[in-house]
Amino acid sequence: MDDYVASARILIVDDERVNTLLLSRILSAAGCVHVEAFDEPEEALARFAEARSSDEPFDLVCTDLHMPRLGGVELIEQIREATRDDDEFLPLLVITADLSAEAEQDCLARGASDFVTKPFKATQIRLRVTNLLKTRFYQRRLSQHNAGLEAAVRERTAELEAAWQDVLERLATAAEYRDVITAQHTQRVGRLSALLAEELGCDRATTELIGRAAPLHDVGKIAIPDRILLKPGPLSELEYRHMQQHVDAGSRLLSRGRSRLLAFAETIARTHHERWDGSGYPHGLQGDAIPLAGQIVAVADVFDTLVSERPYKPAWSLSRALDEMRRLSGTAFAPRLVDALFAVLDAHPELIAEVERGSVHGPPTGERPPLETDD
Repeated sequence: MDDYVASARILIVDDERVNTLLLSRILSAAGCVHVEAFDEPEEALARFAEARSSDEPFDLVCTDLHMPRLGGVELIEQIREATRDDDEFLPLLVITADLSAEAEQDCLARGASDFVTKPFKATQIRLRVTNLLKTRFYQRRLSQHNAGLEAAVRERTAELEAAWQDVLERLATAAEYRDVITAQHTQRVGRLSALLAEELGCDRATTELIGRAAPLHDVGKIAIPDRILLKPGPLSELEYRHMQQHVDAGSRLLSRGRSRLLAFAETIARTHHERWDGSGYPHGLQGDAIPLAGQIVAVADVFDTLVSERPYKPAWSLSRALDEMRRLSGTAFAPRLVDALFAVLDAHPELIAEVERGSVHGPPTGERPPLETDD
C-alpha cells in the first residue's frame, strides 16, 4: 500500500446512506484510513471548510450528482471557488446514476476531475481513487520541489546582490581614498539621495536603488590625477576639462552591467553634472531630459559639497549653503528638487545637526564657484 493512499483524507458526499457506507468500505479495503462520509451536502461543505482552516485539508472529494437542496454541480463549484487560489491540485470525483453525456460534460466543465457512473465496481473505484491521489501526491511533490528551487534561487540572488553591493561600496570607497578630506561624502550623498527620492514620491524599490547607487556618482575620479583632483586653488581651463572626464570614466566603468543597481549607478555617474538649464556636461541635457536619478544626486552632491571642507575651500555654513541652493533653483536644478531638499531637511533635523557640527564658515574669496567643484 502506497503512503499517499494511507495518509490521504477523503470526503464522501451522497444523500443515500447506503452509498456512503459502500464507498467507505471500498476505500477502507483499498487502504484509505481517513475517510469521512456525509449524506447532507451542506454539512459536508461545512466540514470541508473546517478541514481547510485547520491545515488538514481533504485530498479527494467524492460526490453524488443529483442531491436535494445542494446538488453535486453546485458543490463542485463552491469547492473550486473556495480553493481557487490554492496551488495544489484537488481531485473531485463524481459518482452518479446519471448516464447522460450532458451530465458528464457539465460536471467536467464545472471542475470535476473524473466521472464514474452507477452501478460501479469496487475495482473501478479503487483504481480511479488511487490514480487521482497519485496525481495529487506527485503534483504536491513537484510544488514542494519548485518551492525549494525558488528558495535556493532567492538565496543565491540575495548572495549575488550582496556581493555586487560589496564590490560597489568598495569602488566608492576607493574613489574616496584619493582624497581623505571627502571621506564619508559618498555615504552622505547616498542617504540624502534616498530621502529626496522618497520625498518626490518614488516607489520603495526605486528609492532603495537610488540610495545604493548614488555613492558611486564620482567613481570615475579614480582616473583623475592627484595634481588636479587635490589642487587647492582654481582649476585652469585645461584642468577643468580633464576633471570633467571623470563622468565618462565612471560611466564606462559601470556600463554593460546586467543588474538594475548597476544601471542606476551608470545613469547617475553619467548625468549628475547635467544642469536644469542645459549648462551642464557632458551632453548639455536640459529639463526632464535629465534622468530623475541624476537630478536627485546632483542636488544631494552639490549641497553636501557646499557644507563640507574641500582642498580648495572651507566648509560653508548651513545658511549660506541653503541660500546658494535657493539661488540655483530653476537654473542648475529643477525647482521641485530644491523644494524637496528643504522639505527633507525640515523633516530630518538630525541632518542639519550633523552639518552644523562639521561646518566651518570660511571666507568666500579664492574659492571655486560651487558648480565647478566637481565633487
